[in-house]
Amino acid sequence: MDEQALLGLNPNADSDFRQRALAYFEQLKISPDAWQVCAEALAQRTYSDDHVKFFCFQVLEHQVKYKYSELTTVQQQLIRETLISWLQAQMLNPQPEKTFIRNKAAQVFALLFVTEYLTKWPKFFFDILSVVDLNPRGVDLYLRILMAIDSELVDRDVVHTSEEARRNTLIKDTMREQCIPNLVESWYQILQNYQYTNSEVTCQCLEVVGAYVSWIDLSLIANDRFINMLLGHMSIEVLREEACDCLFEVVNKGMDPVDKMKLVESLCQVLQSAGFFSIDQEEDVDFLARFSKLVNGMGQSLIVSWSKLIKNGDIKNAQEALQAIETKVALMLQLLIHEDDDISSNIIGFCYDYLHILKQLTVLSDQQKANVEAIMLAVMKKLTYDEEYNFENEGEDEAMFVEYRKQLKLLLDRLAQVSPELLLASVRRVFSSTLQSWQTTRFMEVEVAIRLLYMLAEALPVSHGAHFSGDVSKASALQDMMRTLVTSGVSSYQHTSVTLEFFETVVRYEKFFTVEPQHIPCVLMAFLDHRGLRHSSAKVRSRTAYLFSRFVKSLNKQMNPFIEDILNRIQDLLELSPPENGHQSLLSSDDQLFIYETAGVLIVNSEYPAERKQALMRNLLTPLMEKFKILLEKLMLAQDEERQASLADCLNHAVGFASRTSKAFSNKQTVKQCGCSEVYLDCLQTFLPALSCPLQKDILRSGVRTFLHRMIICLEEEVLPFIPSASEHMLKDCEAKDLQEFIPLINQITAKFKIQVSPFLQQMFMPLLHAIFEVLLRPAEENDQSAALEKQMLRRSYFAFLQTVTGSGMSEVIANQGAENVERVLVTVIQGAVEYPDPIAQKTCFIILSKLVELWGGKDGPVGFADFVYKHIVPACFLAPLKQTFDLADAQTVLALSECAVTLKTIHLKRGPECVQYLQQEYLPSLQVAPEIIQEFCQALQQPDAKVFKNYLKVFFQRAKP
Repeated sequence: MDEQALLGLNPNADSDFRQRALAYFEQLKISPDAWQVCAEALAQRTYSDDHVKFFCFQVLEHQVKYKYSELTTVQQQLIRETLISWLQAQMLNPQPEKTFIRNKAAQVFALLFVTEYLTKWPKFFFDILSVVDLNPRGVDLYLRILMAIDSELVDRDVVHTSEEARRNTLIKDTMREQCIPNLVESWYQILQNYQYTNSEVTCQCLEVVGAYVSWIDLSLIANDRFINMLLGHMSIEVLREEACDCLFEVVNKGMDPVDKMKLVESLCQVLQSAGFFSIDQEEDVDFLARFSKLVNGMGQSLIVSWSKLIKNGDIKNAQEALQAIETKVALMLQLLIHEDDDISSNIIGFCYDYLHILKQLTVLSDQQKANVEAIMLAVMKKLTYDEEYNFENEGEDEAMFVEYRKQLKLLLDRLAQVSPELLLASVRRVFSSTLQSWQTTRFMEVEVAIRLLYMLAEALPVSHGAHFSGDVSKASALQDMMRTLVTSGVSSYQHTSVTLEFFETVVRYEKFFTVEPQHIPCVLMAFLDHRGLRHSSAKVRSRTAYLFSRFVKSLNKQMNPFIEDILNRIQDLLELSPPENGHQSLLSSDDQLFIYETAGVLIVNSEYPAERKQALMRNLLTPLMEKFKILLEKLMLAQDEERQASLADCLNHAVGFASRTSKAFSNKQTVKQCGCSEVYLDCLQTFLPALSCPLQKDILRSGVRTFLHRMIICLEEEVLPFIPSASEHMLKDCEAKDLQEFIPLINQITAKFKIQVSPFLQQMFMPLLHAIFEVLLRPAEENDQSAALEKQMLRRSYFAFLQTVTGSGMSEVIANQGAENVERVLVTVIQGAVEYPDPIAQKTCFIILSKLVELWGGKDGPVGFADFVYKHIVPACFLAPLKQTFDLADAQTVLALSECAVTLKTIHLKRGPECVQYLQQEYLPSLQVAPEIIQEFCQALQQPDAKVFKNYLKVFFQRAKP
């Protein structure tokens, strides 16, 4: 062994040594006999350093996992002997190995087991048991090996090939036949031997039993001697958590519904008589969390039994199962209401499924109604934040509570399905009493009262939020609560959680304000003052900005009286904060986007005449344009890169804000109808010079490009005069990414304006292509993945551009580029179809080829195109699918093949019998296709139904490929 390299295995070694150790590891993995050195080192205990031992096991692991079949029988025998002698040595070691070494050794044993058990080493377990006997160190390793084997055979997280899955099934079947009863006996002996003296080994053994129970014969475990021992462990403090988990696995095992019911009931009887159901006596929350999981498992198992019995029509046993379920509800409720959220969370599944049963019953007994109410009160109580929740700096605990709240919401929704009236009445009671005295109530109680009202919106579903029409009693109850919410003054409560819940609920029930519009002014004020957009908490301001835009959008019909007032009040929030003034603005630029959008919506949807709309829009956008000009000049002069970046950011925000205001326009309210074209054309004129700025190109171009996309939609043909110069600037010294983002803009223009932009497209067609080819031909490192991916994406964009041009009826744009250029373009499409293993691009290329054949493939097509069809397009339709990389099992590839079929059909349609003759007499014979197959192919091609040919083509290539 290279002792110097081994020094690098120590985590504290310097990086040169560590690099050397890594390189050495790679070298040993490739070397055909290095593993033997490692095996010898382990068997003879040459090294005392833990990291070196671990390293030796890693080399062995690699050998067994990837190169085992290359070894001779003698070498394979050597590996077995090495592991067994290492195991024997562990019995005598004065100190046990470190845990990480024991785990790695167990993994190597498990790998060897799955490789050899069915063939060379059927006595694997007997050999190991004969070495370890009941020696605690040996037992520890034996149990670790069993866990490693279980994860190799049944772990759902490990992805297995179908071959491995078959092998694993066979191993489990063989184990069940040959050794499982002996293994189970060994577990029983271990548990009996160590339950009072070695809790660590006992817990390990319980974990093994729990893992194996899912796939071995349950009667080996679910019998008196085993279950009594497990129940005994439930009373031993150091064992009871593992015992609980083990019982949970036993209960979870699929079995006959009546047997399952008996098993669960007998377990429950013993647990109850042992006092486990008296939750309030128990202080150990970790144990209770496991116990809650066990009760949940028992409850859900009984419910599954009930469902199966009902389905089988066994009413008598189904009644018994329901009775058994009902007797667990009191315990379930105690766990659900427990102050520890983990304990409560673990029982929610049982609770949810129990409500599902009640939903299916036609009549509920008084006890069942009482249970529903008790669950409802528990959910309301548990939704409440506790004192420790940190709203300013939410960490892991807070995230867990948010998740837990989501589970409770599902319960609430289920409660609504069982008894909507009861839910509504309960929420109303809590809400009204809390809001009557909100000034003297703790924040968490006020928050949860409003939260419950908010949750009703989803729990009591209606179409399009029409909560305030239809069912009168429900509508009036909700209306009542909403009225209380907006008139009680609770929006002034001094806690962020209450404030946010207030705004969320107001927006959730926006339809209330169409019924009682008199409350709109006071809610608008709450949004606009220190309660909302000017709140001291940035988190509240940010969320309110979004909610405010939703509120205004959904109630735009009711906003008319308040428009000018709102626009005046949000004036300061619209300011573009340049980097140099150091003044911290109230809203982030992302939040400001919502405010700009809101301003746009107010102006566009107002009932004002066009001149007034134009004036208001100009007031909104002029400050942005003025600031933009000043900042652009500053950027041109800026020396420091950091300052350049912050100025460019600010310029980008200005463009983004202007873009966002245009989202308010629609087919009913176009820019033209609102008289706003001129304002946006001014914006265009202001922003376009940024394209020629040599600094911070990426960010500036991307902002202006997005604005152009918006203007093509909003301004229609008025935008066209700006496109040529913008394109020219965007094509200057550009990278793959720039082109990739520029092409969609050209596609959008082409698809929208078609013939109107033909002269422009003809003029810029070759410059664009030159820019694309120049980037694609740049040399890149062979293993530079990101460069390769960028080129692939650019290639796709290029073909998408050609597809748009041909698909928009603009083939003359290509035809007018001169014969040499046309040929160059066509050759790139053929290359795209055949040479690059990218099915998405290949599909696009075949679509382009079909279109060109359709347009130019007839008798009056361009000179020489018919030759091109036979020399290049027809061969492409065969060469592409015959490539090894063309994977017919892949969905994208099948789509490409489908377009390839369309291309061939189009050629046949345009060229008729001549095409069939060419295939029959020249092309297919040149590929050595058998005459009868040629005949069959040509017949399929001539079928009128294109689908028949598509299906045939797939079969044709499946047969043709080795």
